[in-house]
Amino acid sequence: MDDCKVGGLDFTEISEEHLPGVLEIYNYYVRNSTVSFHTELLTLAEMRQSVLSGDKRYRSYAIQEQGELLGYVLIARHKNKQAYDTSGEISVYLHPECTGRRIGEQALRFIEKRAVELGFHVLVATICSENERSQQLFARNGYERSAYFKQIGRKFGRWLDIASYQKIVGNTQVSGR
Repeated sequence: MDDCKVGGLDFTEISEEHLPGVLEIYNYYVRNSTVSFHTELLTLAEMRQSVLSGDKRYRSYAIQEQGELLGYVLIARHKNKQAYDTSGEISVYLHPECTGRRIGEQALRFIEKRAVELGFHVLVATICSENERSQQLFARNGYERSAYFKQIGRKFGRWLDIASYQKIVGNTQVSGR
């Protein structure tokens, strides 16, 4: 399943054609917020590496409505150690004009279903403590705050904290992974 429709939105696996729009969305947050901890704008090549990892388990999806790119959602590697292979780190980035429309909730429903199909057991989201809207989104959708790190990053001349939220999405049986 590479494409899917959820609540009127289309979720399509990101391809080269989506990269300029995805880059524009991400770099907006680099420039204007603490949503991203990058302090320098990403290049197209860096964005390509970020969302087109080449690993079929870690996927990125464009969120579109009638062909218009509204944002993207992805599952990335949580940690680069084998015991973490059943855990994925998820992120949702929306065009700044598309926030507040419940698109994030639809993206979470989509990516959770996709994560289960890909064999993930736990999803983790790492969120800057200043990003109250994202924290509320994840909490409303069954994610529990599982960690809090103080002054772990520095951007715009100030120290930043992060909170990690997690949700068990897979079955609780132990697999051979």
